[in-house]
Amino acid sequence: MPLTDAQIRRLKAPEKEKKLSDSEGLYLLLKPSGGRLWRMAYRFAGKQKALALGQYPHVGLLEARRKRDAAKALIARGLDPSQEAKAEKAEAALSNGNTFNLIADELLEKMEREGLAKTTLTKRRWLLDMARADLGKRPIRDITASEILVPLRKVEALGNYETARRLRATVGQVFRYAIATARAENDPTFGLKGALTTPKVVHRAAITDWQRLAGLIRCIWDYEGSYETRAALKLMALLYPRPGELRLADWTEFDLKKATWTIPAPRTKMRREHKKPLPGAAVEILQDLHQLTGHRPLVFPSVSSPKRPISENTMNAALRRMGFTKEEMSSHGFRATASTLLNESGKWNPDAIEAELGHVGADEVRRAYHRAAYWEERVQMGEWWAANTLGLAT
Repeated sequence: MPLTDAQIRRLKAPEKEKKLSDSEGLYLLLKPSGGRLWRMAYRFAGKQKALALGQYPHVGLLEARRKRDAAKALIARGLDPSQEAKAEKAEAALSNGNTFNLIADELLEKMEREGLAKTTLTKRRWLLDMARADLGKRPIRDITASEILVPLRKVEALGNYETARRLRATVGQVFRYAIATARAENDPTFGLKGALTTPKVVHRAAITDWQRLAGLIRCIWDYEGSYETRAALKLMALLYPRPGELRLADWTEFDLKKATWTIPAPRTKMRREHKKPLPGAAVEILQDLHQLTGHRPLVFPSVSSPKRPISENTMNAALRRMGFTKEEMSSHGFRATASTLLNESGKWNPDAIEAELGHVGADEVRRAYHRAAYWEERVQMGEWWAANTLGLAT
């Protein structure tokens, strides 16, 4: 006769193990210790087996029968329910071990091995730290889009819309790495497109006409601050690299006899080595600067510590002392200045300008073509730009 809940509740612990049958192989195993365990007796591949279905009262009578029926359905399909239960348990253990924190840390280690710049890695860690409190301990394959939205909304609540956008992108990187390593099946961040507040685009301040540039160049050449800072600003005007590329420059990167500057891949935005021709004016500035800092590795060592480069704010602070507000000009703005005026001149192939700026596309053939086909034009363009820039200083 099938069991009832009332009957089970009245049961007392026996002196020896005892089985109470319910129906269709389901029974309750009574333990002397007081335990009441659900089991299902079945035959598979000619062998008598028992399947554990849980403990009463955590698993009630109706739930035990539901589990029995599910096990019988597996047997009908030719599957051993005991083996299926073991596989599910192993998969659950693996899933619970593959947390967001674990995958994020693996991705950061991979980025570090691939040579990403320290500043880039620091930013990635900073962004991921914003998500760890809400997502860190969760199995990555169980995380939903609504869960990811929680840390994003916290960042938005502070008015940091651009940071929230970057956080979503960085979290997405973690999920795509998990997919690539077979530990997740989808990236929930795709479902959040359009959910975040679109940040207002703020373009970097830059002077983009010759008349105003003349005033800036005269101020730089007459700057009465430190010699190194003045030299750095002059080179920014002549070579228009990314500020970090110049600020962190090492003397070994320069071949002043061949008039070239080879920026190593880890310091470029595209993570590709970038070679720039040096116009004569830039070579002269570097030769003079070498007498001052050439005995050290860094071209622009910090005043406080020669082992560290000048700070990111050094050149911008100098521009402010010259009277240029942050809305008028920034150290990064020299790139926009050169790009705009070189293109407006009509003298140079736009692809040569892009190659000089380090904006070459990802295609390997296209990159090689840019380097080979436009080098001579870039050399000529560099001399033309330097001559016009120096002409403004007088």
